[in-house]
Amino acid sequence: MPNRTATRPASRMSWSTGCTSYETANIRALARVGSSSAPRAGTANLALMPVDPKIADLLAEAEKIDPRPLEALSVAEARARGGSVNAAPALAPEPVSEVRDVIADTRPPLPVRLYRPLSAKPLPLLVYFHGGGWVVGSVAISDPFCRALANASGCAVLSVEYRLAPEDRYPAAADDAYASTRWAAEHASDLDVDPSRIAVGGSSAGGNLAAVVTLMAREHRAPPIAFQLLHVPVTDHDFGTPSYRTNGTGFGLTLAGMTWFWDHYAPDPKLRDEPYASPLRATDLSGLPPAHVVTAECDPLRDEGKAYAARLLQAGVPTRYVEYPGMVHGFTSMAMSIPTGRSAIDDMGAALRRALA
Repeated sequence: MPNRTATRPASRMSWSTGCTSYETANIRALARVGSSSAPRAGTANLALMPVDPKIADLLAEAEKIDPRPLEALSVAEARARGGSVNAAPALAPEPVSEVRDVIADTRPPLPVRLYRPLSAKPLPLLVYFHGGGWVVGSVAISDPFCRALANASGCAVLSVEYRLAPEDRYPAAADDAYASTRWAAEHASDLDVDPSRIAVGGSSAGGNLAAVVTLMAREHRAPPIAFQLLHVPVTDHDFGTPSYRTNGTGFGLTLAGMTWFWDHYAPDPKLRDEPYASPLRATDLSGLPPAHVVTAECDPLRDEGKAYAARLLQAGVPTRYVEYPGMVHGFTSMAMSIPTGRSAIDDMGAALRRALA
């Protein structure tokens, strides 16, 4: 399929209030993909949106590997496939100083995995929740990402094996996320981390859980959380946003796929309105920890992540928002092929390093 390219200049927009900043960073100028022929179903938007050409190629390869949409799969099939198909080489597992598997004595007990970069002193800690729409994903699948983030940030990373839907529906994952964070704070000495420098973070559905943990910690006044890292987060269940309309098909994660995830996690529409399911619907976001929010331009979740960053800023929460042009939802998992994926991991690591210094 021939490409027509038109590069856009990199730009940066920011709004500041006191010590807070709200930023949109165009990390690199990207090409617009087009076609002189009629686009195939499922990839129609690739001709309309400024998706990175390398990502367009990877999406086309993924469709050849397994053309079945997520919503056509059973839960078991989706888990066996790992959710979406990724044609990029897997992120290489980086060496770290220590990897330790532990069972947190929460209720229920939860497997967690601790990653430590090289350091002889207590480190700051990121409690991390993997993505996968609350239905798929695991500590094992997110292992390379956690290793990379530990090295980029200089933080210990504790990856949590929270319960998945539909076996355990909302609010099980949210409860597990909060319980594991509280457990980590209470066992900081056992983990050899600094209890005054604990952050929460996650990707996609894991970003949802991280945001929810900050709301729960504020309500319960424990544990103290110093920072939140929200990477392409789910913050709402509104499928009518402009980013859902423009990015809902053809970019990996789809509107139909997100509907499938929500139907398994919180099938009762009334429960989806609760702030512990949709943190964007919380009436008050004041008093939450500083945030770093990452979105991708060609992600259906872009607008809800951007809206959550704006709400945090309006509530007086120091917030940095970064949107990566031309990128799709899972672009950091393509870091071996897409330089911007690696840059985003390094930037998130730098944000953690600054916040938890």
